[in-house]
Amino acid sequence: MQDFIEIMNVFQEELSSVLSMANLTLTLVDLVEILIISFLFYHVILWVKSTRAWNLFKGILMILLFVLIAGLFQMSTILWIAENTLSVGLIAIVIIFQPELRKALENIGGRNRFTSLFSMNKTETAKFSDRTIEELIKATYAMGKVKTGALIVIEDEILLDEYIHTGIDVDAMVSSQLLINIFEKNTPLHDGAIILRGDRVVAATCYLPLSDSMSLSKDLGTRHRAAVGISEVSDSLTIIVSEETGKISIALRGQIYRDVDPDFLREKLRYMQKRNQEATRIELLKRRFKNEK
Repeated sequence: MQDFIEIMNVFQEELSSVLSMANLTLTLVDLVEILIISFLFYHVILWVKSTRAWNLFKGILMILLFVLIAGLFQMSTILWIAENTLSVGLIAIVIIFQPELRKALENIGGRNRFTSLFSMNKTETAKFSDRTIEELIKATYAMGKVKTGALIVIEDEILLDEYIHTGIDVDAMVSSQLLINIFEKNTPLHDGAIILRGDRVVAATCYLPLSDSMSLSKDLGTRHRAAVGISEVSDSLTIIVSEETGKISIALRGQIYRDVDPDFLREKLRYMQKRNQEATRIELLKRRFKNEK
């Protein structure tokens, strides 16, 4: 502890000497305050990045960018609208982010959450392997042949914990036999969706949000609407096996692709896998650079 205080004092002296050139002063309390704010801001960004709030946050940033451009070019009408809607906009942000804010507060107040708040490493989403892709394709088209309905959600960057909690914990390696057994008719786990995280089936019988998109075909049932619904609020990929026709469809980013063949499904899964692997590689490079420093 004494060593830490000495390091902080040395750092304060060096920083104070730099700030003195600009007629600014910095005390130890100011330094601690900056560190606390930086720490909290860092974890807020991590939280936003791992939820659907990230897409909403990017939309807000785009609006702020337009306002900035309007300010630079003195667009008086846009500035007037922005100024008069600022207070309403703050209330709207709270309403829009209400589910995420509530979940975050629940996590902070939950048991064993305090220690995880100080963890500097984000819990990484596992990446699925080539074996998992082939097992998924094998099980999907085997169920399609006998018209066994299925709903398989594959998690990507946005965590699906709030939907996982609606189901029953499974935590098992992905295999075609397991998937077929889960969706076998009249079994306890066949109703609802299963959620995959990496190479593991995390939960079964999960409830998903239904899409209210008017562009969806009227002949699509609840299973397909649920698949589109989860794809609208996350970056997940969902595989649907129709119980009526046995045809395979996938839902991705609010779009549904119907009656797809194994090659098309494999292509989408490999693209998702490659994107995740690239993100992992960048993260490893960042850590290596940090360790070298």
